[in-house]
This record gives sequence, structure tokens and C-alpha cells, in this order.
Amino acid sequence: MPEITSLGAFAIVAVGLSLSPGPNMAYLISRTIVQGRTAGLVSLAGVLAGFVFYMLCAAFGITALLLAVPFAYDAIRVAGAAYLLWLAWQAVRPGGRSLFEVHDLPHDSQSRLFWMGLLTNLLNPKIAVMYLSLLPQFVAPDHGAILGQTLVLGSVQILISMMINGLVILFAGSVARQLRARPKWVAAQRWAMGAVLASLSLRMIFDSRAKIG
Repeated sequence: MPEITSLGAFAIVAVGLSLSPGPNMAYLISRTIVQGRTAGLVSLAGVLAGFVFYMLCAAFGITALLLAVPFAYDAIRVAGAAYLLWLAWQAVRPGGRSLFEVHDLPHDSQSRLFWMGLLTNLLNPKIAVMYLSLLPQFVAPDHGAILGQTLVLGSVQILISMMINGLVILFAGSVARQLRARPKWVAAQRWAMGAVLASLSLRMIFDSRAKIG
């Protein structure tokens, strides 16, 4: 079991990442607005299946890496910090994409919706980098089995993503209309998220022990 402070800190990061713009969220919102909430939820099931795949790969891979290479943890810490800085820039850069800029999509069957959600997640490099470089920052090697901690943290991320994306799907239509009518709210959300991600990245960079929380 991870440390409570690490688990809480990781949950905060997971919330921030779930709310930040990306292919998964853009696809789910687009699909929901075009084809309805049921289609969005089926697509979300595929996205979550992709998270499970990455979690299992990362859990066993990270366990082997940290046990075999003494300095792997510091290397992963730096990579995770760089990833957070990249996400912060993506949130605030000029011309950054809004979650609610949707595209027209054809109506598909539920099985195709599931597989498209899965492929959207598996082909999203952000997710692979998140599990391989960010999640290990919250694993304490002296606080239990690395494999078990990784599975717990991954499960927390999947649960948070399911809840946030589920709520977004349920309210996608009305939220999209409201935010498109209030562009300043969209800009404020992007800058707030960028500030949170950047501050976490800087803390990781200057924490020589590579522990957050």
C-alpha cells in the first residue's frame, strides 16, 4: 500500500491530468455530443480498458526496472517532471486546443465505439509516458511491494478518470454550450491547470529524494 500522503498527492495529479485537454477527452466529448450519452459511456469503457492495459504493463515493467537499476528512480523522476512541464505548456500555449472544440463524427455501433475508445487511449503517447515516468514518483520502495503500490496507484487513476470523464459525458452538451458562450472561463481553467502542473513539476525537480507529498 502506498503512503497516504503519496496516494493523496497522486490523486490530485490524476484529477489534474483527467481535466487537462487530450485525445481521450476530446474524443469522448465529440462522440457524446454527436451520438449521445450512451455512445460516450461505451467509448469511455474502451478508454478505461486501455488504462488497465497500461497499468499492468507499467506495474510489471517498473518493478523490474527499479529493482535492477539503482539510479533508474532519479532518471524517471526527471522524465516525469519534464512531462508535467510539457502538459503545463500545452494548457497555456497560444492557440491551445479547447476540450469543447468538437468534430463531426459518423454514427457507429457500440462494439466499434468500445474499440475506438480503446485504440484512442492505446495510441495516446501521453498515457504511456504518464504510467512509465510519472506514476513511479509516488512509489516508496521502503513502504511495501513496488508491484502492489503500482497497482493501487494505477487503480486510483483509473477510478478518478472514470468518475471525471463520466460526469463530463453526462453534462457534455450543456457544458459545451455554456463554455463556448464564456471564453474567459475556458482561458481561466487552462491557466489554472497549467499553474498546478508546473508547480508539481518544479517540486519534483528540486526534491532530491524524488518523493511528492
